[in-house]
Amino acid sequence: MIHLVLGGARSGKSRFAEQRVAEYAAIGYSCVYVATATALDSEMSQRIAKHQQDRVSSAHDWTLHEQAFDVAQTLVAIDKPQQVILVDCLTLLLTNHLLDPNPGRWPKQKSLLLECLTQLHSDVVLVSNEVGSGIVPMGELNRQFVDEAGWLNQAIASIADQVTLVVAGLPLALKQ
Repeated sequence: MIHLVLGGARSGKSRFAEQRVAEYAAIGYSCVYVATATALDSEMSQRIAKHQQDRVSSAHDWTLHEQAFDVAQTLVAIDKPQQVILVDCLTLLLTNHLLDPNPGRWPKQKSLLLECLTQLHSDVVLVSNEVGSGIVPMGELNRQFVDEAGWLNQAIASIADQVTLVVAGLPLALKQ
């Protein structure tokens, strides 16, 4: 099962995804959190700390893997049946790669991710920002981010079993 959860900033997409994982925990699945964020400034450090606190206060135990670049390799390495993996979030993963001095790394990692998702025994819930609903941004890097995020979301949605758009905390099933 591959479930893509999309939404804008502060839409409730991570909370919704964590609730889906809680449903798996209730039937005995082990829960893994793959965090892609990197703390490049104090504000991002605070966001990461809040997510960590939210996981600590949740009703189930998480196994945490922090992975800013090689998510596909991590997924393959930790894969097993009766497990659900939450990847939060794909657009932070993309940002890490776009800021990486090695620009050739992203296409390979994207390809590996798409390839491995359909091969996993684990169920996977992927969180990503929907960034294509606004105006075309100014600046080459910003436009590249929007383009790459849109293409990544489309590629994952095409192989996903479920796709949910979360707006104002409300889920809208796009694919079931």
